[in-house]
Amino acid sequence: TIIFKLKSKGIGILITEHNVRETLQITDFSYIMHQGRILIAGRRDELTQDKKAREIFLGKNFKL
Repeated sequence: TIIFKLKSKGIGILITEHNVRETLQITDFSYIMHQGRILIAGRRDELTQDKKAREIFLGKNFKL
């Protein structure tokens, strides 16, 4: 609720989180990092459909 209120006021929010399923459901744009570097950046659909992101981080059976 707090995140959505801040967003409605045009305030950007940086979230660092390991619960990727929950985080992707509330973010407009996300980064997946691997070994200290950005593996992929984009919107939820781009990240969840990316072959490398699924192979390295999300897992091949990942679903939202």
